Amino acid sequence: MKENKKAFSNAEKQKRYRERQKECGKKEMRGYLSPEAQNCYELIAEQTKWTDSVILSNAVRLTYAAYKNGQIGLLNNWLKKHDL
Repeated sequence: MKENKKAFSNAEKQKRYRERQKECGKKEMRGYLSPEAQNCYELIAEQTKWTDSVILSNAVRLTYAAYKNGQIGLLNNWLKKHDL
């Protein structure tokens, strides 16, 4: 019986955490990384000590910056050339 209470308590904590994040204007994103992206992620995380959220936020912001500056094609070509 105690195990069920603990699991429920954990679920409630997670629910409250997600609600607080939403209230702060944050959005949860999910996806799967290719093996190439996973290698890049591991290197970035190791060198910067950033959290998953920071890495994802920066990746989206950098991609947007490349797009807005007309460099998205250049970025894609570079990634393909370097097998990333």
